[in-house]
Amino acid sequence: MDLKLKDKIALISGSTAGIGFATAKRLLTEEATVIVNGRTKKTVDEAVSELKKLVPGAKVSGIAADFSKVDEVNHLISQIPEIDILINNAGIFEPIPFKDIPDADWFKLFEVNVMSGVRLSRHYFPKMLEKNWGRIIFISSESAVFIPDEMIHYGMTKTAQLAVSRGLAELTKGTEVTVNSILPGPTMSKGAGEFIKDISKKDNITPKEVEQNFFKNLRPSSLLQRFASVDEVADTIAYYVSPLASATNGASIRVEGGLIRSIL
Repeated sequence: MDLKLKDKIALISGSTAGIGFATAKRLLTEEATVIVNGRTKKTVDEAVSELKKLVPGAKVSGIAADFSKVDEVNHLISQIPEIDILINNAGIFEPIPFKDIPDADWFKLFEVNVMSGVRLSRHYFPKMLEKNWGRIIFISSESAVFIPDEMIHYGMTKTAQLAVSRGLAELTKGTEVTVNSILPGPTMSKGAGEFIKDISKKDNITPKEVEQNFFKNLRPSSLLQRFASVDEVADTIAYYVSPLASATNGASIRVEGGLIRSIL
């Protein structure tokens, strides 16, 4: 399927690994122009180099910015004045019992996970409206609805992203600009892979058994009963940033393997 993304310019925050990297690769295969982002120049340069190997002829570049630092965000914006597609993927998490989460950690996660998308959208959204075309995607999580009791502050930021996304969508009425959220569930990112390996060694069981135990004990409502691949999530994102998805706006799109039981 041709997603009609040729020569569209996409900026993906937090895209040197995981879902962000897979999405960059997927958009490049559709001949989009992609700007990747990471916290350091080293990781950005490595990601750009790898993407050029994976997608010959790829039109890809990168820029470093730590989204916990406003000056670095402002520098990124100054270097990239206009884009067609914004994918707000930058995010951090940390499992901590609620009683042990200090104020600083609540603010830290909100600063990176929520304000990163707010700041980028505040700059690029009006420009999309002016030219009457654009796509903004917030990469939220199933944790926005299925709040994890081991990191409530993370779940709070993912829910906040849904509110920002829907609010921006309300401002697009009658235009060709859309704003949506994607809610991935447990996904086999680099972090998840390391988690499985660590548990496998610690408990002296196979990685497959770790995965089976995870879904049996911690995510029993999952219909998929396995981790999604980053490519499966990226395929969904690629469709919703394309012109083909013009009738989907203000939506929270689930890619969580049926983990959330509600039908709305």
